Amino acid sequence: MSNQRLIECVPNFSEGQNMEIIQQIAASISAVTGVQLLDVDPGKATNRTVVTFVGNPEAVVEAAFQSIKKAAELIDMSKHKGEHPRMGATDVCPLIPISGISMEETVFYAHQLAKKVGEELAIPVYTYEAAATMPERKNLADIRAGEYEALEDKLKKPEWKPDYGKATFNKKAGATVIGARDFLVAYNVNLNTTSVKRANSVAFDIREQGRVMREGDPVNGKIILDASGEPMRIPGTCKSVKAIGWFIEEYGLAQVSMNLTDINVTPLHIAFDECQKSAIARGLRVTGSELVGMVPKKVLTDAGKYFIEKQNLSSGVAEEELIRIAVKTLGLDELAPFDPKQKIIEYKLGEKRRLVGMDLRAFANETASEVPAPGGGSISAYVGTLGASLATMVANLSGNKKGWDSKIPEFSVWANKGQVIKDKLLWLVDEDTNSYKAIMEAFKLPKETAEEKIKRKAAVQVATIYAVEIPLEVMETSFKVYEIAKEMVIKGNPNSITDAAVGALCAKTAIAGAYLNVKINISGFENKDLANQLLAKAEAILAESNMAEQEIWNIVNQNI
Repeated sequence: MSNQRLIECVPNFSEGQNMEIIQQIAASISAVTGVQLLDVDPGKATNRTVVTFVGNPEAVVEAAFQSIKKAAELIDMSKHKGEHPRMGATDVCPLIPISGISMEETVFYAHQLAKKVGEELAIPVYTYEAAATMPERKNLADIRAGEYEALEDKLKKPEWKPDYGKATFNKKAGATVIGARDFLVAYNVNLNTTSVKRANSVAFDIREQGRVMREGDPVNGKIILDASGEPMRIPGTCKSVKAIGWFIEEYGLAQVSMNLTDINVTPLHIAFDECQKSAIARGLRVTGSELVGMVPKKVLTDAGKYFIEKQNLSSGVAEEELIRIAVKTLGLDELAPFDPKQKIIEYKLGEKRRLVGMDLRAFANETASEVPAPGGGSISAYVGTLGASLATMVANLSGNKKGWDSKIPEFSVWANKGQVIKDKLLWLVDEDTNSYKAIMEAFKLPKETAEEKIKRKAAVQVATIYAVEIPLEVMETSFKVYEIAKEMVIKGNPNSITDAAVGALCAKTAIAGAYLNVKINISGFENKDLANQLLAKAEAILAESNMAEQEIWNIVNQNI
């Protein structure tokens, strides 16, 4: 899916208690071809459900429209109560560019959706963030000010004429805000208090907007105004963070509820730490936290690295371990079980890696069976994986060697490099088998007519080229193992240099095996110039590999 044009849509519906209604809304999304429903996250106390789905732009617009239509049929805003600010049955519906599409294009689709909702469903629609039609409508909080209860009077004011739809109060559906924005993380931090006032104090300490400056008493004192008559503010510690405090009766505690609008500016772990600092300074304690909706994998792996490095340990561990550390440190499992497979976007979207998911015996049995794949290509990639894993192991062992504490950051860098190589080669284990299957599928295409023969021939050539590119990638990626292995043989834990050497031997085997795959697959090329070019590249890597492995072999033999 990574080469497709993908938009993510995260509509927020004003219903978090009636599961029958929530399921009907979700079903209206799933019924649209071209979208994948990733997550449905209802909140009882907020009486709000956040739904996440992705797909091609046209399908996403249709699925979003159908869900907004269904929500308008099933939810009555005149009877709605909940902790979260809201103004409509579908309160907000952002479109987020994921891959193969620009923000400008996403804005176009946001307006297309908004127009369709306003005209066909008679719901007033405002557009926000990148899709805003005027600066004062860019911020969601400004549009939603006064919430549903103030909407009827708001619509009578010329300055609040909807961007789409008539300025007529829709008592049942309210109004909807549709826009285009970058990825946003909705994140709540749990406090050991029931006081909304205390939670707001923490929220004001950390949010970018901060708090209003007052004379004397910081809560009840007179507001200090600037020269233009606007309240002066004390900025918070975290840029690109919006936050408020609230009490969640369902959990029996207060939370700092945040929107992290740019996780490159303020990542999740920094927001968490800042909440901790503020809470401790105010005699409170953070007990855990809660992710609303889904997040990119990087959010949790970055958090895991941050927390493990604070312990002066190597962060060059597997992503599963980084995620486990992040979940435990952030307390993401305090209120409910946290399943990374359900909360991380890549895990939901990712293709099932059949071979990598097997245990060792099953993989060996599959290889030994009568089917032609997995074959030498997948095995070469896996041997390379083992080489990268051994070199990484030595880096982590060296960082943990007694008396070498000062070297932990240095070895952690090498271990992280090794993890990247290992993960790439694991992906190539399955991808080599997939490339073989693609060739077989191409050969099965019909060839009765002249046109069919041309299409079949083209498909076979495309699949064959890919079947050469994959083992070439195995060669290039496995070659990177040598750099780490050599460094570990020279500078690593002396007790483990033979492990690093075995890693180098694995890399050599992986490269030689992948070379053979390149050579046999290239024989089917019609484009001889391209064939010679790719073969020359493979031969050069093979020659360099033999020299690199021999160098490491000599160093090891001199030191044992």
